[in-house]
Amino acid sequence: MAGRKPTVEELAGAEGSTIPDVIGPGLRVLFCGINPGLWSGATGHHFARPGNRFWPALHRSGFTERQLRPEEQEALLERGLGITNVAPRTTAKAEELSRQELLEGGAALRARVERYRPQALAVLGIGAYRTAFGRPKAVLGRQDEAQWIGGTEVWVLPNPSGLNAHYTLDALADRFRELRLAVGAGDRRRQR
Repeated sequence: MAGRKPTVEELAGAEGSTIPDVIGPGLRVLFCGINPGLWSGATGHHFARPGNRFWPALHRSGFTERQLRPEEQEALLERGLGITNVAPRTTAKAEELSRQELLEGGAALRARVERYRPQALAVLGIGAYRTAFGRPKAVLGRQDEAQWIGGTEVWVLPNPSGLNAHYTLDALADRFRELRLAVGAGDRRRQR
């Protein structure tokens, strides 16, 4: 469904579905959304809803040489980047997720990180991170080393949803850039 707007029926049918992760070994950064929205569920692409600022922030921060479209998400792997979610179930709003879903998602996310061992995990949403990882006082940015998962640095960045009015696109890109510089701007794949 590249580039086509989902129908009302397709959006309704996407409720409760899941989409595959964009993941592999040796990533520099594994970006982690809260959960897929209906638009993503209908298209099968992460951060697919128009107005979501993930793809523009990724480009403006220097992670990609041009702004990729959601249907180009697999191209992230060759750049040492991936995408997953705390909770796999698609919803109209992240607030529809239960605390239990976020806790279970946090445990499953830890297991994925331990399996794939990215250099950094970037959770996109402070509230989801606080709940899923039991860190009620966490702040944005690189987390204390005690919060890392094995050797994987844990970062918390703002949610790129267009509904997050606390951050402009430029401010989001600045936070993404901070992460990019910390993981080595020139390194395509992590050196072990």
